[in-house]
Amino acid sequence: MQDIKIPELAESITEGTIAEWLVKEGDKVEKGDAIVELETDKVNVEVNVEFTGVITEISSTEGEDVSVGDTIGKLDENGEAGASSGGEESKEAAADKKEEASPKEEPQQSSSQESKQETASEQNNGDVIASPAARKRARELGIDLSEVQSRDPLGRVRPDDVEAHNNAPKQDAAPSKPAKKEEPKTEKTEFDKPVERVKMTRRRQTIAKNLVEVQHNTAMLTTFNEVDMTAVMELRKQRKDKFLDKNGVKLGFMSFFAKAVVGALKEFPLLNAEIQGNELVLKKFYDIGIAVSTDDGLVVPVVRDADRKDFAGIEQDIVDLGTKARDNKLSLNDLQGGSFTITNGGTFGSMMSTPILNAPQVGILGMHNIIKRPMAMPDDSIEVRPMMYIALSYDHRIVDGKEAVQFLVRIKEMLEDPYDLLLEG
Repeated sequence: MQDIKIPELAESITEGTIAEWLVKEGDKVEKGDAIVELETDKVNVEVNVEFTGVITEISSTEGEDVSVGDTIGKLDENGEAGASSGGEESKEAAADKKEEASPKEEPQQSSSQESKQETASEQNNGDVIASPAARKRARELGIDLSEVQSRDPLGRVRPDDVEAHNNAPKQDAAPSKPAKKEEPKTEKTEFDKPVERVKMTRRRQTIAKNLVEVQHNTAMLTTFNEVDMTAVMELRKQRKDKFLDKNGVKLGFMSFFAKAVVGALKEFPLLNAEIQGNELVLKKFYDIGIAVSTDDGLVVPVVRDADRKDFAGIEQDIVDLGTKARDNKLSLNDLQGGSFTITNGGTFGSMMSTPILNAPQVGILGMHNIIKRPMAMPDDSIEVRPMMYIALSYDHRIVDGKEAVQFLVRIKEMLEDPYDLLLEG
């Protein structure tokens, strides 16, 4: 019998949540087969089995949090398909229990009561976010995890929380029953209206945690400007058919912005840097993150070496990464190492917003909806122009307001005269 364990996933991933079992107890599997999908804070990964045999036990259920090294099931290398842990071993264990309990009536009653208590406790524990070790310890101590107070910022119960609850003075634990009487007060804040509680996905929890950390750990400011998109739109109109025929990909707005960002970063290198301790790391490469919205939240895959790619190369990368993101096929390499980020809220109709930094980067450019507005021209005439507000959020610890404003102005200038960008690309 072999334990099925969570293997080393990646340098920066130590735990995850079981998203879906791809097999069931009794299934025959071959070495290397994918048997379970894990949701991590970055990507979903498949765990492959290391042995050929039959799945006899699945001990960690979907939605349960697991860490590297945890045992999540068992496999019998000599088993036959259709077999599971509920076979001979279970019968032998039941026979042993019957023999031990037969001399006396009391042990049977006690065992029955304990079983009912454990069943009720496990039902309550199923709704609590807890590590497998914490669940195991809670079962050993007969503790209801819903009564354990977590010290984790994300509310996850860990073994030391269980121990602290178990060692707490009885007078501290006694008020637990009256505490339930306070629950209706919480419901009253909802005006006695129906509500639905949904567990946050691991990725959503991580996104929330990271965004709060950025707010706390950076001096983030945002500066705004507006771009007349007339020239870009006219150029796209002129070249889009030839561009598609030649490259097999459409000419979009994002490649213009990516090229403009690279040009501006070369002129203002502090926006292509990050802080490490008391040092500034000035990056000599231009890996541009492109924010993509998925059903599970925002992810930021990276277009590598955007300065070395032409418009077609950038557009193809964006299409490929966007497809992988929506199909949940992004790898860790797709998400790591970006030096600057572009996010486009305009695709959802956003008129203006303040993008939040993608740490440890110190700059992010926000694009918005294109709206036709009357504009005063240099000759004082009034023309209706397609205008876009753009926003640059930056870390004021290393980027001064002057540089941020000039960076955004430079992007504006390049987008309003984009022919040089297309020739360079």
